[in-house]
Amino acid sequence: MPQRAVRKTLGPSPLDMAVQTRDQDILTIVEDAVRHREVRLAFQPVVHAPRQEQVAFYEGLIRVTDPTGRIIPAAQFIDRIEEKETGRLLDCLALEHGLRTLMQNPDIRLAINLSARSIGYPKWRKVLERGLSRDASVAERLILEITEASAMLIPELVVQAMRDLQRLGISFALDDFGAGYTALRYLREFQFDILKIDGQFIRGIATDPDNQVLTRAILAIAQQFDMFTVAEFVESSADANTLGQLGIDFLQGYYFGAPTVDPPWRPIRRTSAVH
Repeated sequence: MPQRAVRKTLGPSPLDMAVQTRDQDILTIVEDAVRHREVRLAFQPVVHAPRQEQVAFYEGLIRVTDPTGRIIPAAQFIDRIEEKETGRLLDCLALEHGLRTLMQNPDIRLAINLSARSIGYPKWRKVLERGLSRDASVAERLILEITEASAMLIPELVVQAMRDLQRLGISFALDDFGAGYTALRYLREFQFDILKIDGQFIRGIATDPDNQVLTRAILAIAQQFDMFTVAEFVESSADANTLGQLGIDFLQGYYFGAPTVDPPWRPIRRTSAVH
């Protein structure tokens, strides 16, 4: 009997069942954490490429903890809650924390991640309106990041919502560019302010001529549409310097600092280790 047929006859393996149980446990933990607002932001610096000691802005990454206090990586659950109400509520909490951080720290700019599905969500809009009513100046220091894949789910809605919010001074970043399949006509219509280049093109770029060519092409697109560029997953001095020579505007990655829940509103120190 073929091995595949044997597996089908025997049913899920103990390992498969353990993985399914773990995933369901994580989803339950995340849903409970969101319900009880037990989330926080971790901050990672984004620096100027020509002046790597200067922070341009920070990205605020939402963190969920389990009952023991262990942080659950977003990669373990974010895709599974993307279409659920939990995903919308998590975006609301991220925005709420982000707006509060901006109000308390008037000298920083902060990027917050957002699913395209949340941009028209009434509760998310209420969180934004409430925050801006308390301090309208935070709009000019708020950057909303939408992944390329998310933006392409409902591009017409994203385009209109961006127009409305950009009039308030809010900036938009297209995250993970190159990982998906953005139609160029939509890239023109979106009018993002910032384009973040996916890490697959950035890691080891100092010794990768192919990725250097691809990054130059992405940079040319960004410049044509008047967008600043951010290289993600910068993990070495050689890569940072190569990206600066190519003309990238900003750099982000473990070389400049890992995400930390302790607000790093201080000069950054480069790390020599590659994560």
